[in-house]
Amino acid sequence: MPSAITNYQCPACGGPLHFDAEQQKLKCDYCGSVFTNEEISAYYQEKNDQAIDVNTPEAQAEAAQVLQWTEEEARHMRAYSCPSCGAQLICDENTAATRCPYCDNPTIVPAQFDGALKPDYIIPFQLKKEQAIEKLREFYGGKPLLPSAFTQDNHIEEVKGIYVPFWLYDGTAKARMTYHGTTSHSYTSGDDMVTVTDHYRLIREGSVRFNHVPADASSKMPDEFMDALEPFDYRKMVPFEMEYLPGYLADKYDVSAEEDSQRADVRMRNTTIQSMRSTVAGYSVTPEQENVYIRPDKVQYAFFPVWMLTTRWKDKIYMFAMNGQSGKMIGDLPIDNGKFILYLVGITAGLMAILFLVFFVILGY
Repeated sequence: MPSAITNYQCPACGGPLHFDAEQQKLKCDYCGSVFTNEEISAYYQEKNDQAIDVNTPEAQAEAAQVLQWTEEEARHMRAYSCPSCGAQLICDENTAATRCPYCDNPTIVPAQFDGALKPDYIIPFQLKKEQAIEKLREFYGGKPLLPSAFTQDNHIEEVKGIYVPFWLYDGTAKARMTYHGTTSHSYTSGDDMVTVTDHYRLIREGSVRFNHVPADASSKMPDEFMDALEPFDYRKMVPFEMEYLPGYLADKYDVSAEEDSQRADVRMRNTTIQSMRSTVAGYSVTPEQENVYIRPDKVQYAFFPVWMLTTRWKDKIYMFAMNGQSGKMIGDLPIDNGKFILYLVGITAGLMAILFLVFFVILGY
């Protein structure tokens, strides 16, 4: 009987397949065989089509009844039967790619990419798990307030490669800015110093075109982390194929394009204001009016690669995220209170020394 999910396994030996970031091909975890996306797509086309056909609301309702789920659980959870080991996989409603917790086979839910749910683009992982761990260790370096024992004693709890859903917005910002600008120059007249200040009304009008302004479309991901991981190199963006997913996790979007559009509009507006202000050179400027109108255009759906790492130290969890393409790292680190106090004392002592030096110079000592 067809399953509602597809396990991506090696056509040669049946072992688990994963998309290898280094070779940019699918590789078997057991026999080491390597396959192109096209080969695996053709091999699993029929199974994926069948998985979409059997993943119906009626089938999920029947599973929820068997599991005796509450109405709330049935609305947000999904149950699938692993086609490899027969175990039951319990996922939330947005899960699109995962692994079977029993046989560890990469698992894809093809129905999450059917029709309008299919992303337009994907940026495949360029960096491997081992590189993410190494980048985390590098991230610890050069942090003067980090407790000395943290780098040795913290324990890496989990490292997950996740394809995060993003909306990419195109649009045009039309702007009209009015500024009050001044220039000043001074000269001496006899014993007097004269300063002349000229006042100007500065007007700027123009438009700025935006392409692929990103906003993450997952409520699970901290927006501040996802924003900090930018930029992603769109030159590596390719048309979406499910064959990039095995070995990684993925959720379909749960924040709509309409809900996310405000974040994109704010970014376009702020960038437009900065661009206009940069044209007002040679003046001391005070904004009077900054009118920006955003005309939205095309919105596209994409998956971007992110490594999520969590570490435990002194019974506290610290979370880090790494751009799976560029290696840029962001995260929270503990602060050594003793070092922090010494750091403040050092700064204070330095400032006091400078003030005393200035004081003595003024007094002529």
